[in-house]
Amino acid sequence: MATEFRDPEASIVNRSETVRGNLQFILRSHEKPYTYVGEPPDGVARTRGEYQSYEVQVQNARSIADRLSLDIEGVAWARHRTAVRDFWDEAQTLALGHPETAQLVKDITGASRVVVFDHTLRRREEGTADRTSYAPRQPAQRVHVDQTVSSGPKRVREIMGEQAEDLLQRRAAIINVWRPIAHPARDWPLAIGDARTIDPGDLIASDLIFAGRTGETYGLVFNPAQRWLYLPDLQPDEVMLIKCWDSDVSVARFAPHTGFADPTTPAGTPPRQSIEFRTIAFFD
Repeated sequence: MATEFRDPEASIVNRSETVRGNLQFILRSHEKPYTYVGEPPDGVARTRGEYQSYEVQVQNARSIADRLSLDIEGVAWARHRTAVRDFWDEAQTLALGHPETAQLVKDITGASRVVVFDHTLRRREEGTADRTSYAPRQPAQRVHVDQTVSSGPKRVREIMGEQAEDLLQRRAAIINVWRPIAHPARDWPLAIGDARTIDPGDLIASDLIFAGRTGETYGLVFNPAQRWLYLPDLQPDEVMLIKCWDSDVSVARFAPHTGFADPTTPAGTPPRQSIEFRTIAFFD
């Protein structure tokens, strides 16, 4: 299966250069935010932390898609035809989707080894809350980064076990690979924050508490200096790669992102379906 690249304008519906989107940003607090994945202990709130919606300008990045860089903006684009016929079939996704995604990340980054350690399927259902037991995961609606300066290496240790300390002597990066399923992602596309415009002081660590472990993610405080990008009408044979953590402090380390309601989305557009693969890239 070959990785292919193409003119990002091909077969894409014409869109304006920018749209105005409402993104949810975290507010600063003296207490560390958290979210329980599953039921919290008796008497404990499921979440702590306040968010506020800000209207921001989101730039259509189609004209620069092939020049976006994981190490500069923290995001990259590629065309990639998958061998998976049905991502909702777990066996197919594990057997075909994981290895082809690992190879894609190797091809784009030059990593010597890539481990796909997780994937998440999403299908938007109007009025449905995220992380429920009766519905698929919903598009993320808050600006976030999947890892932090602390949880990135911790996650490598959790996944790689006794190999981790040797691997962490060299460069490692956690990269998400996001793609639409079945039809273009016109409904609730991703907005990505250009890593160069993100003030590290605006990244707020938040605990993500599972039954067996506690992870840590970043929320983002709004700052008018931030630059926001999106790729409208992303096709099922296109992918976006998003930097979630990098041990190399000389490159983009964190690219905040979120789903958002694109006001130019036509009525009757099918609800977004997507999958994101979570990978660790190791470099010699």
